[in-house]
Amino acid sequence: MPQVDTLYGPLPQSLLKHLAKIKLLACDVDGVFSDGRIYLGQQGEELKAFHTRDGFGIKALRSAGVHVAVITGRQSAIVEQRMQALDVSHIIQGCHDKEAALHSLQRQLKVSTHATAAVGDDIPDMAMFNVSDLHFTVQDGHPILKQQAHYITHNRGGFGAVREICDLILLAKGKLHNSQGLSI
Repeated sequence: MPQVDTLYGPLPQSLLKHLAKIKLLACDVDGVFSDGRIYLGQQGEELKAFHTRDGFGIKALRSAGVHVAVITGRQSAIVEQRMQALDVSHIIQGCHDKEAALHSLQRQLKVSTHATAAVGDDIPDMAMFNVSDLHFTVQDGHPILKQQAHYITHNRGGFGAVREICDLILLAKGKLHNSQGLSI
């Protein structure tokens, strides 16, 4: 199988062909954009850490015309705030049927399953794999997702995994170096 050298090592040429067709990237949040840990303060406040590199990747992907959605089982004002700052307009929180949510979004955006990629870190995220062509998981994702994924990131969730996926999509589309001047 022919391989192509990338910033993240060699990839099958067939994977890059699929990446070039992506018009929608659907992401879980906890364990993908964050390291999965939730910090709770004594007053009940919730804190999460997001990596700026992931933010830059999302902005670059959006600027290249790719839709980005977050579909998460939890409800969090922090997620809403961060995704709005990244111009992610498809924020689905408190979702217990990720497959139906992603399928509905595909219909709304008129994006086919073949033009959709999904990234998750744990078993509930596998539902998005049923309606997406490319399946990603993070380096520290659950072993079951690793068995189902077409690509496992070199970076852990919350530590640049989203950026890695964005870079690969941009590379496949020939737009990796067109993202200068974006702010995160």
